[in-house]
Order: sequence, then structure tokens, then C-alpha cells
Amino acid sequence: MRLTIARINPISFTVAVVLVLAGAWMTKTTQEPAYVVAAAVVGVLVVVSLQMAQAWERAVILRAGRFVRVAEPGLFWIVPIVESVTAWIDQRVVTTPFSAEKALTKDTVPVNVDAVLFSVVWDARKAALEVASYTSAIAWASQTALREVIGAATLSELLSDRHAIGERLQASIDARTTPWGITVQSVEIRDIRIPDALEDAMSRQAQAEREREARIILSQAEADIADVFRVAARAYENDPIALHLRAMNMLYEGLKEKGAMLVVPSSAVETMGLGTIGGLSGIAGGGGAK
Repeated sequence: MRLTIARINPISFTVAVVLVLAGAWMTKTTQEPAYVVAAAVVGVLVVVSLQMAQAWERAVILRAGRFVRVAEPGLFWIVPIVESVTAWIDQRVVTTPFSAEKALTKDTVPVNVDAVLFSVVWDARKAALEVASYTSAIAWASQTALREVIGAATLSELLSDRHAIGERLQASIDARTTPWGITVQSVEIRDIRIPDALEDAMSRQAQAEREREARIILSQAEADIADVFRVAARAYENDPIALHLRAMNMLYEGLKEKGAMLVVPSSAVETMGLGTIGGLSGIAGGGGAK
């Protein structure tokens, strides 16, 4: 919002210049100075009276201190001296950054929060007449509401659900700005900063939780593997031929890689029926088990 009495626009200024030049030409032609004086007076009246609002603006007009009307975008006239444009209201979406430093959460944790508010004026008359400076009022109302919301939420709620916090802020601030003819469209939480010591502690806690979960998963995997081995042991218990074939397959898989060397006890070789070490060497040489 810009407070002003009159604003010179290119159209009124051009009209005033043309009138002054015409008066000067008439004075030069007729040798009557009254023409240029009259043209200058009319030009000043045109500059003061002919106003122009941009497409996004509304002009609040007072007559002798009383509200008269709100001028729409385009050219409009006011009565000099009697009427005045007391405020130019910008009806575009306006962003208002605000913050709260060292605000205590519900669980007494100091945090610094940065946010941004998006608002729009829907009633120019209320915005000009109901509050002295609605931009400053919005900023202070936003900071107060932010501290109230932080005080009613825990740190985990602030960090995990920013969208809900923003909606609560929007509702709280909008309730205060609606009587001023202003609507709060949304509030976005930009950043939440916590003390460094608490951040380190939370990081260590998260690492410990991940390590605990990893150990639980590993132990569960070990238990599953043990169950599988138990089932396999019961299958091989009454079938020694299948056990020997499985052992030979494992030995072959270990030896078939080029350049691989596998050392096993001679008793294991005899148990698998491979005979002497020569049989083992034959497997290593690619002969395979028959």
C-alpha cells in the first residue's frame, strides 16, 4: 500500500504540457499573457484531477475526509482539493517472509523457523481504512502465530509434518487478517534449525537405530539359514548317496575355476569315494567326477 495525495501519470502530464504549449502559442499570437496563465492553471488541475490506476491496483478515494469510492483500474477523475486518493492498494499476491528465533517447542526444544506467507487483498476499502499499515500488521501477526504454533507442537511434529504446521499457521493468520480485507492463501515452512548439540545427538540416535535394525535383519537371516540347513540335514540323513553327490558337486565347483586350489582332508576325499589324491588331481585337471 502506498499513501499519497496525487500521482502524476503520463497521460495527464502530456495533456498538461499540450495545454501549456497551446496557451504559450496563443499568448505569442495575441500578445495576451492571460492565455498562458490560464493554460498553466488548467494543466495543473488536469495533472491533479486525472489519475490512473494500473490493472493490479485499486485507488481509495476520500472526499473531505469521508470515504467515497474505490476507483477501478484505468483513468478516473477526482475533484481537486475536495477529493484525494488516500491509498493505492496492490491486489496482486504478496509474499511476506517471517521467522521465529529460539522459540520453544512443546517439549522445550529451542528452534529457529523461517517461513513465507502468500496473501492477497480482496477488499481495498478495509485494507486502507481498517488498519494503518496492513503489510506491517501481517508481518507481526505472522510472527506471533508462528510462535504459538511452535509452542503447541513437539519437535518431531515440526520436523516430520511441515505441511500440517503450514495449514495451522494459515488458519491462524487468516482469522486475524480477514477483518482487514486480506486473505492468506498459504504459508510455507522454509527451514527449521535446531541446536548443533541436539542435531549431533539425533544423528547418533538415527545411526544407532539403523545399526540395531541391521543386526536384527542379520540375525533373522541367520535363523532362516539355520532352518534351511536343518531341513537339508534331515533330507541327507537317510540318503548317503545324495550327501556324497552334494559334497562332490561342492568340491567340483570349488576346483573348476582356472588356477583355483582347494585343500581338503584325505578322510573327506576317501569318504566321497574319490580314492587317492590322484583322483583329486584328475578333478582339478578338468577330468570331472564320473
